[in-house]
Amino acid sequence: MRSPETTLVRLAAAWTAVGLAGGLGYRELTRAEGFTGTTQLAVVHTHALVLGTVVLLGVLALQRIFDLASDRRYRWFVWVWNASLAFTVAGLTVKGILQVQGSTAADSPAIAGFSGLGHMGLTAAFVLFFLALGAKVKARETAPALHNVQA
Repeated sequence: MRSPETTLVRLAAAWTAVGLAGGLGYRELTRAEGFTGTTQLAVVHTHALVLGTVVLLGVLALQRIFDLASDRRYRWFVWVWNASLAFTVAGLTVKGILQVQGSTAADSPAIAGFSGLGHMGLTAAFVLFFLALGAKVKARETAPALHNVQA
């Protein structure tokens, strides 16, 4: 079984690829279509890079310090976070492509709901993360002699 750190590195790398592809796709699709308006495609790459890459690299650092992976809420966080971010990015991508194509389907409540589910999942994942982190911080405060930072 791979280490929690390896999992986070691989997930962060995957989100980096998604983010870079999202930026490239936005630029090339809007250029090919001659589109100059606003589209949700413009935020796909930032969502993937910040919420996928940057957040997970920050979580990696905290995992190394606090051994978060020993808390089941943290393990739930990792999978809820990534699934929810995938929902969010997929919803933004579909809506953005439809906007560039000028489709009225871009305004469908179903698409907004899909992205909304992703955002709600991200919120739930944040709650799981902070519960796990808070428990580890509290445990460390109550037993400072047992504190041992991993190198």
